Formats: sequence, C-alpha cells, structure tokens
Amino acid sequence: MAAPMLRCCLRAVSIQHPSPIFTRIGKHSAVVPAFANLLISHRSYAARKQAAKKKPKKKTPETEPFHKKKRYKPVLESAPTDDVYLTWCYKRPVYEAEVAIDMLKKFQELDFTKPWQYVYADLTLDMSMDKKKPVEPFVSTLLFPYQFVDDNHKVLVFTENADQATLARENGAAFVGGAELFKRVSDGEIQADFYVAVPGMISKLHSLRNVLKEKHPRSKNGSVSHDIPKMLSFFKMCHEYKVEKDNFVRTRIAKLDMPNEQIVANLEAVLKDVCKHKPVSYGPFVKRLIIRTSTSEGLDLHFERFLPAEALKAKVEETEKEEAEGTDDEGEMQESKETSI
Repeated sequence: MAAPMLRCCLRAVSIQHPSPIFTRIGKHSAVVPAFANLLISHRSYAARKQAAKKKPKKKTPETEPFHKKKRYKPVLESAPTDDVYLTWCYKRPVYEAEVAIDMLKKFQELDFTKPWQYVYADLTLDMSMDKKKPVEPFVSTLLFPYQFVDDNHKVLVFTENADQATLARENGAAFVGGAELFKRVSDGEIQADFYVAVPGMISKLHSLRNVLKEKHPRSKNGSVSHDIPKMLSFFKMCHEYKVEKDNFVRTRIAKLDMPNEQIVANLEAVLKDVCKHKPVSYGPFVKRLIIRTSTSEGLDLHFERFLPAEALKAKVEETEKEEAEGTDDEGEMQESKETSI
C-alpha cells in the first residue's frame, strides 16, 4: 500500500512543482514499481551506541612494594651418625683448601686417572649492586704465581715507532706494526691471542673495534702502555677467564701433581683478581667456591681467608645477618607449633 500512495504523492508534487528529479522518479517508478521503495529507509537494527568518553583515572599514591614472606626451611644436620644416609637430609660438607686438595689426589689414585690433569675452580658470584645497575659479565686476565702451562701466547703490538718495534721483536712479539696491519687483521690473515698498543695508536684503532671486540687494547686491562717489555712479559704468560651464565666462573688454576701450597697460592690469586671487579661497599662478591678435577666430584671450600681484608669483613657481616634471620624463622615456627597445641 505504501508504494502506490508514495507514487501518487510524487505525481501530485511534480504537477504543482515541476522538477527534473520528480519527473524522472515518476517515469521510472511506473516501469520499476519498487524503485520508490529505495527512498524509504528499512533498517532492522539499532543505531550504534557512541562510546562514552573515558574519564581520566585519578593517580593513586604509590604503595610500598609487597615483600613475600620467606618460606621456612628446616635446619639440616651437619653430619650423619652412620655410614648409610640420604645426602639431601644433611648439609653439604665444606672443607679447607689443603684438605680438599688431598682428597682430590686420593680420588685420582682410586680412579686410576692421570695425575697431571687440571684442577678447576668454580665460582658463583653475586652480581647485584643494590639499586644500581648490576655488574656486567666481564673478561679478566691474571698472572699465576706458579705457571703450569708452557705455551706462550701470541701477542701483536701496534706501534709506528721504529725503535719501539725493534724493542717489541726483541721481547718476543709475534707481530709488530702500525696502520699497515689493519687490513690484514680485518681480513683474518693475522690472528693473535692478545693485542697491545702504545698510547699514540689508540685514536687510529677505532676501525678495528668491531673486529677485535673484547681483545681491543684498553688501558683498563693494561694492554695500552709505553712499557712494551712489561706488557709482553705479562700477556705472553697470563691466564684469561670470563663470567659465564651471568654469574658463574669456571677456570683452571693448576695441575693435580703440583705441590699443595702452589695450588693454594694460584687459587688465592684467582679469588683476589675476581674481587677487583665489584666495590666492597656493595657486599661480598664470591658466594660459593668449588674445586674439582676433570674426573672427580666437586668439593666446597671455605674461601673467606683468601679474600681481601675489606671483602672478608663484608662476608662476615652477611653471614651474621643470615644466621640472625634463620634464628627468627625458627622462633616463629616454634611459636606457631605452641599455638596450635
């Protein structure tokens, strides 16, 4: 009914007010009867609701961070009473360095392994520095008091002075030169274990920074100096170690057939060198020390006596704090038991 009525209304309007629009609609509506229906809106759905404007959230005052309460850990007994026991029910034994080295030598005899195998030290480090950025994993070098490896490292000396070049060759440098060596180093034709330079060459070595990476000469590790004989004597015989897995150091310290006092001296040298990489004011650096051979189990060591004096003081303070917290946990546990009874 709506379509015929609409057509009649359109014709009446077109007669009173002639217009090309109404004339065309009237003509075509007769040919296509449903054409007029296009002018009528047929919407079977509701209009989309406009999203309400979000009110800005009020800033709430910052609350103090929530600290989880430490779980109570039962205190393990120090030593078993018989020869058959579960190891996880007792504390892991910790030995003095001399006692542990004697045990490693006994293990070697019982296992019929080589007596000249390497002794390794595994150190777990505390890289945190309170609210400051933690210590980055590093690479370090040191000279052992007692050498146990006969191989000399290849050292390349960057210098453009003829007298310095002659001095470097006389002291055992594998390669000596200036800018003429840059291309050969970049292409990999020349490879050395360590790279050292005189201060005047540092500004010219920027092009090799991405090639040498950690081996790039820097004054911090002593590879930039005017004293070429001293640098060569150190880097030809030095030992290099690095931090792995963010906080773990595994390095050789001696051979098992060396005297005990020499192994202990090399172990002390490693610990003191590691402690140089973190300020003592941020607490002790070494958390755990284990020594072992390539064929034996690891033995935990008391290492406090090898630390520098200031680091030892920080270690003692931390141990006292942990013992006090453990005593508080035991007291809380005892009170909760009495309350439940």
